[in-house]
Amino acid sequence: MVTALDPNTALVLIDLQNAIVKIPSVTPTEVILANAAKLVAAFRKAKLPIIIVTVNPTRAAGSAIRAIRRDVKSSMPAALPADALALVPEIETEPGDIFIVKHTWGAFYETNLDEELKKRGITGIVLAGVATSRGVESTARAASERGYNIAFAQDAMTDLVASAHENSIKTIFPRIGEVDNTDAIIAILRLM
Repeated sequence: MVTALDPNTALVLIDLQNAIVKIPSVTPTEVILANAAKLVAAFRKAKLPIIIVTVNPTRAAGSAIRAIRRDVKSSMPAALPADALALVPEIETEPGDIFIVKHTWGAFYETNLDEELKKRGITGIVLAGVATSRGVESTARAASERGYNIAFAQDAMTDLVASAHENSIKTIFPRIGEVDNTDAIIAILRLM
């Protein structure tokens, strides 16, 4: 249960991209996107920052890890159609939003996310997106290590594997933040 949000909290949406949301997942994509869009609207109304994180995995295919570990295989093609990596149309952006492109699971690794948060005085984040046990969890772990207070919108995230999703929601996330649903988080935002 989310008990409070920092006055300087940002919404961080992970990998809500055309190709990614088409992958079969535990929770129907329509539900995840509707809840993510509700969070965006609430954060806009509260005049709090919105961070859109997308992944471009093609650079990761040639990463140093892959060069060292010959047994790590990537199923990613060398190039993807441009619309595959585009943000889904359900998430409407504005010029003041912060856009981060990552190349691995976590949104902090080799990006300027931490700098963007710090220069705005952000001390807390609300996380949502795909996939719960990969992009969201990796980003959450790094955010926790950097001292951010974290809230998780559990009904605005999903995974490809039910047991992985459940492990993140019930075991990992409560250790590093607070977990609740979109409506509860929005209710707290309204009180701020």
